[in-house]
Amino acid sequence: MSDPESAPAKPTPLTGLHRALGAKMAPFAGYDMPIHYAGGIIEEHLHTRSAASLFDVSHMGQLTIRGAGRAGALEALVPGDIAGLAPGRMRYTMLTDEAGGILDDLIVTNVGDYLFVVVNAARKDADIAHLREALPGGCVVEALDRGLVALQGKQAASVLARLAPGAEALPFMSAAPFEIDGARLAVTRSGYTGEDGFEISIPAGDTERIARMLLDQKEVEPAGLGARDTLRLEAGLCLYGQDIDRTTTPVEAGLAWTVSRRRRADAGFPGARVILDQLASGPPRRRVGIRPDGRAPARAHTSIQEVGGEAIGEITSGSFGPSVGGPVAMGYVDARAGEAGRAVEVVVRGRPLPARVAALPFVPHRYFKG
Repeated sequence: MSDPESAPAKPTPLTGLHRALGAKMAPFAGYDMPIHYAGGIIEEHLHTRSAASLFDVSHMGQLTIRGAGRAGALEALVPGDIAGLAPGRMRYTMLTDEAGGILDDLIVTNVGDYLFVVVNAARKDADIAHLREALPGGCVVEALDRGLVALQGKQAASVLARLAPGAEALPFMSAAPFEIDGARLAVTRSGYTGEDGFEISIPAGDTERIARMLLDQKEVEPAGLGARDTLRLEAGLCLYGQDIDRTTTPVEAGLAWTVSRRRRADAGFPGARVILDQLASGPPRRRVGIRPDGRAPARAHTSIQEVGGEAIGEITSGSFGPSVGGPVAMGYVDARAGEAGRAVEVVVRGRPLPARVAALPFVPHRYFKG
């Protein structure tokens, strides 16, 4: 068998468009993805904040779960409330293991007669196998061959309203079908930037045409994975494989809000004992924001220590924050050291540099509540 790490990167339905637009391309999670375009990451980041950007997220896994009892069956694998999810509504949750670790984070939408699930690209195959093995025989998991784009930014709603009237009225974390130029779309008011915006699932053969129509709008510019990463970091949003994984629990990750009161009471999900114990007594460590002084970013795996040298944690994501105008980072520290404003040090290239624990997010969320 061939080594999957050495396999050629797969295209998305928009790979040809990215190359035509002059994107810098690189492999990511097994796909050939745009990192940035001619203007660069900072320009794309700031344009998203001020207008609207279009991101290709077709590498993400799009799945359906059909069959009687599907909501309750999926709920047995996650700590989120799926059975109580109304038609047209969405929920962020996680697949957990018996130790309370996070196998993946995902978005579940109740479409009505089935569940629509979006999972991370790097976990797509593993998640499908896990779901097919763990769900009862009456539930059918199908992987979809569709494009997925994210239209994000303060002007995203006015842009989409021109092409899909009514989409601007969707509240945050809701979904509805729309049609643009004969293409039947599944539109959700969601995203990964902290800004208002939409994710649009499109039949693969229609994806480039619809993307070009969106890019033809005067407010919209293309953006790559670089800006997507700096935007989500400023918004304090986790990246699977960096900020959360099987070694982290939802409570440690600051995601306790995803475990509803009913799920805390029924304890009917993998890792419930560990997660509920941490909810009651506190976790041993916590995900926090970190603001290094100066201009040097503290990247992933940078050590966090008390002033004077005692190690208390590690950075999981770090970069320059274009909206903040300085370096920002997230990481885990001992629970005793997690209060905002606490002076710490980050060890960059062997040198301890001053920093402080900061509240998340670094930039306020601008989700549309309706």
